[in-house]
Amino acid sequence: MSITNIDHYIAGHVVAGTSGRAQDVYNPATGAVSGRTALASTAEVDKAVAAAQAAFPAWAETSPLRRARILFKFLELLNHHRDELARLITAEHGKVFTDAQGEVTRGIEIVEFATGIPQLLKGDFTEQVSTGMDNWTMRQPLGVVAGITPFNFPVMVPMWMFPVAIAAGNTFILKPSPIDPSPSLFMADLLKKAGLPDGVFNVVQGDKEAVDALLAHHDVKAISFVGSTPIANYIYETGARNGKRVQALGGAKNHMVVMPDADLDQAVDGLIGAAYGSAGERCMAISVAVLVGDVADKIMPKLIERTKALKVKNGMELDAEMGPIVTGIAHQRITGYIEHGAKEGAKLLVDGRGFKGKAAGAGCDNGFWMGGTLFDHVTPEMKIYKEEIFGPVLSCVRVPDFATAVKLINDHEFGNGVSCYTRDGHVAREFGHRIQVGMVGINVPIPVPMAWHGFGGWKRSLFGDMHAYGEEGVRFYTKQKSIMQRWPESTPKGAEFAMPTSK
Repeated sequence: MSITNIDHYIAGHVVAGTSGRAQDVYNPATGAVSGRTALASTAEVDKAVAAAQAAFPAWAETSPLRRARILFKFLELLNHHRDELARLITAEHGKVFTDAQGEVTRGIEIVEFATGIPQLLKGDFTEQVSTGMDNWTMRQPLGVVAGITPFNFPVMVPMWMFPVAIAAGNTFILKPSPIDPSPSLFMADLLKKAGLPDGVFNVVQGDKEAVDALLAHHDVKAISFVGSTPIANYIYETGARNGKRVQALGGAKNHMVVMPDADLDQAVDGLIGAAYGSAGERCMAISVAVLVGDVADKIMPKLIERTKALKVKNGMELDAEMGPIVTGIAHQRITGYIEHGAKEGAKLLVDGRGFKGKAAGAGCDNGFWMGGTLFDHVTPEMKIYKEEIFGPVLSCVRVPDFATAVKLINDHEFGNGVSCYTRDGHVAREFGHRIQVGMVGINVPIPVPMAWHGFGGWKRSLFGDMHAYGEEGVRFYTKQKSIMQRWPESTPKGAEFAMPTSK
């Protein structure tokens, strides 16, 4: 099998790495090495920033409508090549092809939102704020901005960032995960074909050295990040210390409350899809089922049956429900959590560690395979409850009533996503009002907001003041300027030494 070199993209061209460092890229389904991605040095990051800085003045002066037209062409190309992008995701991440298609579609929706940038950049105007004086505001781009994105959504998460950023007139540097880097170059090629000027969008492959170089570079004005909470905290503190605007989305421990009046079949569907879809490697995955009252004894047999029946296969099999774990290291980490949960006294009802790759299909014997795991009688003191596992592990916690469920969730350090299954309108309203979580679903298991609403959690799931994409994304990638103006004919004579007031 040939090994593909995966390089950088700087100033409109693919550029081979010169650092002498590289990292293997695997097909998680087979365990085989499929590529080698370059790992950028600080000097290579500096070249990308220089290219973006050189392209910024002309791009910032390009009218919003012309920028939008390039995005419209990019949108057309994305729609034409969406399955190619999805196949790249499946080949390097392992998620099933239909899930990868959904990821691409959600990314496309952000591009659709960003094409409306002329409307989104409009300022405010007030005539005659004082005699003969007018006041208005405008939003202008920041300059060079960067995005540091995770392995679990190599297309969608970058699209949370760069379409809005470049539509607003910034130039962009993407530092994708080295685990699945190929989609970044595919998107760069489509942007060039859409007519995006060289240097407006750049890709530096890399690891912590590239991240630190971006955080330290004077010409990088803003950083967007999605990943684990410890790294998000580091990105936020380091970027802010270096005078940058920072938007850092961290980890999660998402709960689904199942009330006694809920439709249990719908709740089971929601839990199975949200816990085991994408092998649980989503920041919005449901990893805790909060079972209220007597619902646990009713729902548990259904959960056991469905977890055991999961179709775990090579992601390119169209009937696959779950693919492999992304890397061998991640597989070991998840295995350790399962072992720890059993030792702490949680009841292990379904153990995914016994799944063998040969059952996933031909050539999968050496892949990073695991089945779904289900725990019952999990308590808040346990490690598997407190920490983000980021794998196909569902923990069930039993609580006596609604108030206890709400307190349990509000006491957790994370506040990314949450869901409640109920038929009771009052319960639904109280849940939405009282829960201290940024994204809430009522009978919706994965409440990822649509493109025009914006994505972000609370507490230690978000560092920074603005959510990703939507109108807050536009505000993040722009700065407001206020202009007050009057003409000589209406300017009073003589110096004024008091604070100006409306007259």
